[in-house]
Amino acid sequence: MKKIYISITLLACLIMSSCKHEDWFDRESKSTITDEQLWNDPKLLTSLLANYYNRLPSLHGVFNTGGMTELDDAMWSGHRDQNWRNDFQFGDDYGRYWDYGLIRDINLSLENLETQSVKLTADQKRLFRAEFRFMRAFVYFEMVKRMGGVPIVEKQLIYDFSGDPTPLQVPRAKEHEVYDFIYRELEAIKEDLAPNNSSKTRSNKYTALALESRAMLYAGSIAKYNSLMASPISTPGGEVGIPVSMAADYYNKSLTASKEIISGPYSLFNENPDKGANFYDMLNKKTGSEVIFAKDFAPSVKVHRFAYDNIIKSMTEDNESSSTISPSLSFVESFNYLDGSKGTLRDKDAAGNYIAYTGIMDIFAGKDARLFGTVIYPGTNFKNNPVRIQAGVAVWNNGTYQLSTSAELGKNYTDGQLWTGFDGPKDDAMDVSNTGFYIRKFVSDASAASTRGTSASNWWPWFRLGEIYLNAAEAAFELGRPEGLGYVNSIRARAGFPANSLGALTTDIIRNERRVELAFEDHRYFDLKRWRIAHIVWDGSENDPNAVVRGLYGYRVVRPGHPDNGKYIYERIRPSRFRRARFFRMANYYSSIAQDVLNNNPKIVRNPFN
Repeated sequence: MKKIYISITLLACLIMSSCKHEDWFDRESKSTITDEQLWNDPKLLTSLLANYYNRLPSLHGVFNTGGMTELDDAMWSGHRDQNWRNDFQFGDDYGRYWDYGLIRDINLSLENLETQSVKLTADQKRLFRAEFRFMRAFVYFEMVKRMGGVPIVEKQLIYDFSGDPTPLQVPRAKEHEVYDFIYRELEAIKEDLAPNNSSKTRSNKYTALALESRAMLYAGSIAKYNSLMASPISTPGGEVGIPVSMAADYYNKSLTASKEIISGPYSLFNENPDKGANFYDMLNKKTGSEVIFAKDFAPSVKVHRFAYDNIIKSMTEDNESSSTISPSLSFVESFNYLDGSKGTLRDKDAAGNYIAYTGIMDIFAGKDARLFGTVIYPGTNFKNNPVRIQAGVAVWNNGTYQLSTSAELGKNYTDGQLWTGFDGPKDDAMDVSNTGFYIRKFVSDASAASTRGTSASNWWPWFRLGEIYLNAAEAAFELGRPEGLGYVNSIRARAGFPANSLGALTTDIIRNERRVELAFEDHRYFDLKRWRIAHIVWDGSENDPNAVVRGLYGYRVVRPGHPDNGKYIYERIRPSRFRRARFFRMANYYSSIAQDVLNNNPKIVRNPFN
């Protein structure tokens, strides 16, 4: 106790001594940034913007490995503790996003910028203000496309301690009112963002136009296709549902924004004469002309583990697990042949007999080059190394083939040749493809990108020109205008199709082009919702090729003395780990609103069906 008394006495003496200096209490903190410092220092404000950019939401994007396996383009083949992704239905809250915390932070920033930024130039304030407003518009788009109409809040809501919370209880806007708000905001700020036009990681004029292009296309689609449903989805107050009379105006706005971008400084990436490698490079390299706006990553500073999670089995480095995403057969077959024929793989003839191919990759010959840039399939390579994808051997016995697989990957058969490849595929296995395919898109081929210690730093594209071409094509098609055909043919030519390969557009062509061009970029779920066909594509049927993920296994023929000996045949399979067909219900067109939100604000109207 005496020691404590002496310590306190000494501390008191030091304080008394220090207080003789008048500036002692006025010293600047070395760890705290004041409002005056923050709102008047462009570098600090840029750091704040970086924090907000980092908080921009996505559903299956920004390298969300798990989310990418929850639709029809792939299944989960990683650790079994997440096999629920192969055995789930879309819940009422699937895709829910209601982030008024971020909206509040942006609104507070806009107000502080006006009241406290006295040392910034007018140009600096204008640019920062536009960036904050762009992010707010982006967040509102993410909310409206999932939730329908949401409350539009443009300033801080501050409780006055009066006991009356009703001024804070803002009702939901109509669905179209949110889209209209987004459009007005982007139109108001797009020219103010022009100083950022050379940046691909901060919003600029073309980023604003890209969000216009996408959001207005969504609004037009909902207006048109919701009205075509047998029972259109709506609420009495218009919180859900957009009048069909508004469709043309939204399509026009999307097309106008798209055309301005197309005539701008970007161009379709076409630097590699190998069309498949070119498509892969377009998103994996940070040197191309196509990306408009991206979430950036940097070695040793900010990295992601997409390559770690999805590197093919034989190329794992220090991975505890890998090969998580197994693309589906229906997705692979959505890539058509360059001769214009459908992409259905020719594994059997009309009589049901196996077709034998000389090389294991020959069944994929003549395919849309985007397949190579998106999927690793048998006979291809990665990081300049051949992949070893072979399910097993097909041994001719008593007039039929017996399909045999090795219990262990990479083993040879009794004839001394490969039995099952080290990259599988293997049914009911973990950390190896279960469908016969691996994902290539977004998996970095940089040195050590799939190691825990290094990880990957390739960027995530929020917007790129390929999407804008397809947005323009769809909007033009819906308006009955002819220029849409040229946009789609340009996209296809980049993928190896002959010039002007299509003579006309159809709804199915446009939708398939979006599936193959924009795969795994966080579009498919929302595309099927806005077209109001998600419940048809994912109908829960065990016989539906999209509701159920299937695979294709290649087998080496063992039939000595026969011309097919040493060739390859293929078998369609349903992976055992895929447990339940995808089933999208009417309730999933608009995510449910959380109960605490409903409890706190009685003015909030529930979404239909939940």
